[in-house]
Amino acid sequence: MKDDTRIIAAGRQPHAHNGIVNPPVYHASTVLFPSVQALEQASKPPTERKVVYGRRGTPTAWVLEDAIAELEGGDSCVLCPSGLAAITTALLAILKAGDHLLMTDSTYGPTRTFCDTMLTGLGIETTYYDPCIGANIAGLMRGNTRAVFTESPGSLTFEVQDIPAIAQAAHERGALVLHDNTWASPLFFKPFEHGVDVSIQAGTKYIVGHSDVMLGAITTRSDLGKTLRGAHGTLGMHVGPDDVYLAQRGFRTLGVRLGRHQETGLTLARWLQTRPEVARVLHPALPDDPGHALWRRDFLGASGLFGIILKPVPKQAVAAMLDGLALFGMGYSWGGYESLILPADPRPIRTATRWNAAGPLLRLHAGLEDPDDLIADLEAGFARLNAAAGAQA
Repeated sequence: MKDDTRIIAAGRQPHAHNGIVNPPVYHASTVLFPSVQALEQASKPPTERKVVYGRRGTPTAWVLEDAIAELEGGDSCVLCPSGLAAITTALLAILKAGDHLLMTDSTYGPTRTFCDTMLTGLGIETTYYDPCIGANIAGLMRGNTRAVFTESPGSLTFEVQDIPAIAQAAHERGALVLHDNTWASPLFFKPFEHGVDVSIQAGTKYIVGHSDVMLGAITTRSDLGKTLRGAHGTLGMHVGPDDVYLAQRGFRTLGVRLGRHQETGLTLARWLQTRPEVARVLHPALPDDPGHALWRRDFLGASGLFGIILKPVPKQAVAAMLDGLALFGMGYSWGGYESLILPADPRPIRTATRWNAAGPLLRLHAGLEDPDDLIADLEAGFARLNAAAGAQA
């Protein structure tokens, strides 16, 4: 079955619901049992899914969990109320006091905050590593290194990691590999085919796709499913049924949306390469990107998120460019139908590597608007940038 078909079919069982195409939305907290025997049976450690209590899951959530796991290539999936909740739940499920974690230096900022605060307080040490380290990560492994966390491409700076090489080095030393798969989604990167043990994503982005729901997902192999599901339940992670329903609706159009995000993103990236104001475009699908060879080898496509480095220009000129944009909004999320742009500075959050770009960094998300209109919006923005820079010269 091809992925575009799998997106439509995975997890659905219409004839279990009177032939209705979409699964019903179960609003549940209390679940009643007809007898003491049934209550006692439901309270035993589950060997299969059972409707016991709203927080433990309902068929509404199970449909989406099964669909994500199938598309991503894993055996088991649990949903969390945000991408960050999925990251923290996965780390807490695997790590314990005295363990050592290797974390990519290009990771999502809140992941770093969690490592530097809560994990430190729990007696878990984190070492940040160069995202481009590849097989050389073996030199950073210790006897107590329990896990290696990857994110490819990296947040803000879009380095592509050699996941198979990292996974081989980690597994040879008994460590697990966790991967943040939000950028590519389960459609464009198959983590378990490349050695990943636990795949995490902010479903808020491309699975939901409409900027109206917070969602996280953790997908694992069968041997880790019980561990992750146990931690998930102990931490009380739960997603409301209406949010799950909206995420299911978004999931079914993932293929067509990502295809458009990819096409528009590449159109913008190539146009931006021609602009005199741009020093470099950070997009792994471009042939001259440093991570292009790895991206071409391991990925099945590119999403709409990428970055540009401007040539040195005053901060006020960047503000003049961004403040007047009509179609690009400024906001911290991405993956929805609307285009976004965000100024960013990786320097304060890098510790293993240095960010040496001379000019400002902008992160863009290509939405579903017409590319010509987006280019016109950026072109007008560059005119404002140049006017403001000239006025301050």
